[in-house]
Amino acid sequence: MALLARRPTAACLIRMLRVAFGAALLALSTAGLADAQSVRQGVSALNRQDYVSASHILIPLAEQGVAAAQSYLGFMFETGRGVPQNYTEAAMWYRRAAEQGDSGAQYSLGLLYDKGFGVPRNIIEASKWLNLSAAAAPRRAREARVRIRDAVTTKMTRGELARARLRALEWAPSREH
Repeated sequence: MALLARRPTAACLIRMLRVAFGAALLALSTAGLADAQSVRQGVSALNRQDYVSASHILIPLAEQGVAAAQSYLGFMFETGRGVPQNYTEAAMWYRRAAEQGDSGAQYSLGLLYDKGFGVPRNIIEASKWLNLSAAAAPRRAREARVRIRDAVTTKMTRGELARARLRALEWAPSREH
C-alpha cells in the first residue's frame, strides 16, 4: 500500500520559516561580528601607531564594503599614516562610508569639500555632509560638529543653504553589501 504524501500544516510551515530565518540571521550576525572584530584589530593597530598592520587589516575590509573600515582608511589616506597621503583617495573612502551612513566619514568628507582637498571645493556639498553628520553624531561629538557646520553655513548665500538642506533631506543611506 502506497503512503500518501502529507502536506505540511500551516504551523509546520511557520516553524520551518522561523528556523530558516534564524539560521539566516545567525549567518549574517556572525559575518558582521567577524568584520567588527577585524575593524577593532585595525583600530587597535592604529592606536599602537602600527600603521602598516592597520592598513593590511583595514584595506581588505574597506574593499568588501565595511563602512567603519572605509572611514578609518579615509583617515589614514588623509593623514598619510600607513599609506601615502592622498586627499583624493581619502575622499573616495570617506564618500563610500558616508553614503552608507557613517557620521564620522560624513563629517570628514564635508571638511574636505569645504577646503577643496581631494575634491573640488563645493560649499553646498560640504554643508550637506556636515548637516547629515551633525544630525547623526554621537552625543559627545554633536556640539562640536554643529559648531563646524554652522561656521560653514556663514559662508553661504540663502540659495546655497537651501540647496544644501534639500540635498541633505533627499539623501538616504545605501549599503554596499
